[in-house]
Amino acid sequence: MESSGSQCVKQDCPFQWQSVFTTKVQYQSKNLCFVHLSRFLLFFSLQTFEKLLIANRGEIACRVIKTCKKMGIKTVAIHSDVDANAVHVKMADEAVCVGPAPTSKSYLNMDAIMEVIKKTRAQAVHPGYGFLSENKEFARRLASEGVTFIGPDTHAIQAMGDKIESKLLAKNAKVNTIPGFDGVVKDADEAVRIAREIGYPVMIKASAGGGGKGMRIAWDDEETREGFRFSSQEAASSFGDDRLLIEKFIDNPRHIEIQVLADKHGNALWLNERECSIQRRNQKVVEEAPSTFLDPETRRAMGEQAVALAKAVKYSSAGTVEFLVDSSKNFYFLEMNTRLQVEHPVTECITGLDLVQEMIRVAKGYPLRHKQADIPINGWAVECRVYAEDPYKSFGLPSIGKLSQYQEPLHVPSVRVDSGIQQGSDISIYYDPMISKLITYGSNRAEALKRMEEALDNYVIRGVAHNISLLREVIIHPRFVQGDISTKFLPEVYPDGFKGHKLTDLERRELLATAASLYVAEQLRSQRFLGTPRIPIAKSKQSSWELSVRLGDGIYPVAVSKDGSSFSVEVDGMKLNVTSEWNLASPLLSVTIDGTQRTIQRLSRNASGDTSIQFLGTVYKLQILTKVAAELSKYMPEKAAEDTSSILRSPMPGAVVAVSVKPGDMVSEGQEICVIEAMKMQNSMIAAKTGKVKAVHCKAGDTVGEGDLLVELE
Repeated sequence: MESSGSQCVKQDCPFQWQSVFTTKVQYQSKNLCFVHLSRFLLFFSLQTFEKLLIANRGEIACRVIKTCKKMGIKTVAIHSDVDANAVHVKMADEAVCVGPAPTSKSYLNMDAIMEVIKKTRAQAVHPGYGFLSENKEFARRLASEGVTFIGPDTHAIQAMGDKIESKLLAKNAKVNTIPGFDGVVKDADEAVRIAREIGYPVMIKASAGGGGKGMRIAWDDEETREGFRFSSQEAASSFGDDRLLIEKFIDNPRHIEIQVLADKHGNALWLNERECSIQRRNQKVVEEAPSTFLDPETRRAMGEQAVALAKAVKYSSAGTVEFLVDSSKNFYFLEMNTRLQVEHPVTECITGLDLVQEMIRVAKGYPLRHKQADIPINGWAVECRVYAEDPYKSFGLPSIGKLSQYQEPLHVPSVRVDSGIQQGSDISIYYDPMISKLITYGSNRAEALKRMEEALDNYVIRGVAHNISLLREVIIHPRFVQGDISTKFLPEVYPDGFKGHKLTDLERRELLATAASLYVAEQLRSQRFLGTPRIPIAKSKQSSWELSVRLGDGIYPVAVSKDGSSFSVEVDGMKLNVTSEWNLASPLLSVTIDGTQRTIQRLSRNASGDTSIQFLGTVYKLQILTKVAAELSKYMPEKAAEDTSSILRSPMPGAVVAVSVKPGDMVSEGQEICVIEAMKMQNSMIAAKTGKVKAVHCKAGDTVGEGDLLVELE
């Protein structure tokens, strides 16, 4: 699912990194530079493993399978019963079910996975990220069976996977560390005592965790107690380990990480940095490489400290050392992820390396083929994590459903899409709601961002809510474009929550003109059948239309006249020329408005004139009526809005973890009523007002959908 990318800087060398990554391109030896000829031959000639099992699902399983196919390695996929028709299952040479949907019974079920390894005679296991990727017991069991773990050895996993031990090791390796408590927090009371000693704010996080799970920021004693409870529960649920640590929270930092690669022969490299500061709920949303913030000296210092840490634990594989960086470019060790990172594609784009291939080679015992001086920064890459989430709810609460229509923007130049779904796939409550990783590459940052903007506009996702609108707004925001970002970017830019794109007057006129033109184009099409009028005695062709368009709280008179294949549209006393092929059956519609090209999507329409149009990434609801129909619509009664102050509905699909009230209880505004877990994240549901509980419609263990009634107040 990748298109062509960066070319070798050597003159006359036709090498392109994605070409080797996606297809066995037949190059003539004499046209390749020596370095890339060597890489190309090594890629297909080295003997590694005959069969490899991927202990994961979704896009990362597909990603690993792609490289295995290029290396001639047969693959085994594992899956839960609900993933039986998943893309990674279809891509693999073999696939075996390891249990029911809950991760504890399938993708975390070591006994079942070990049985599959024996049954299929897989020689190696790639764990991807998440699940068992940083589980030292899993790596130990594989080693005892003579199966190669594609990752570091158990000592490195233990040392770096445990945030407490890794911090001590980092200190000993002369790596800058954050002030904090270097031990396991026993209970909530001890958490409060430690937090007071360190000084608020503090970060409470799972010792064995990652991916933002089991992590809370506390600004006072009450938040520390609550954070300890939720973090320990999430840690136990996600990692089977509820140990927590506490450290000083560095306010307003950047999150910048260094990719390292090491072999079993004492060689280690740093592969430049990734900027990962755009986050929500401590989970990354937009990443890029390189960072706009680092100068060569800081980059080198961070890289050298990352390599020093890797060598200190005799690390061998791809790994990531994460740092927090303040406004003065002081950097502090955060954690080391002993696995392939979600955002590894941006590093592949600017270095030309296939990190999965490098991991497999290292696991087989081959030395690294590169020296530090060989590692380039060629161009710029940006990655957006496309989630099945509603960005208007806390910057993204999960959405479930079936992908009724799905089309990746692979026709846009220099676009790569890492996904594990297809049209018809289900997004369920059991797993991470990521749809894909959308990556764009350019010779510079501006080019990469422009391609990302185009790719987001051309991405078709129907059937579930998604965060395309948020992603697009982030990458075009002046602060982001200038590189003025931190981990607090989203709450600072959108203090009242994300509301979608705010239209300028010109953009509003463009949207109104486009919507009106679409309406007229459809009216004209409906009058014809196979190119001829539906009714032979139909009245003469209409050439002008007077419409009324409702957008938000405004109602706008719009006049449309047809001029060949174009429409002349008058809005606010100004005329706009709207041109398109008007292929109304296509999910994407390219429209030119007074010379400005826009890609829009019409998501829905009905006989009442209601229509939804995705324009500049945001979905706008409009109502388009003729002037006469608009006059008559004034007499239609409007449905009264539901009073939500006395009821609590689930804002997302998920499972009820706990219910804290019963009928007859008095609750205060802001008091916790129940806890909903969705995609392994726990969310506290609170009362909107003070009152008495009238009825409770859920219990612990129930599965609820978005909008389901949970509790009623009198």
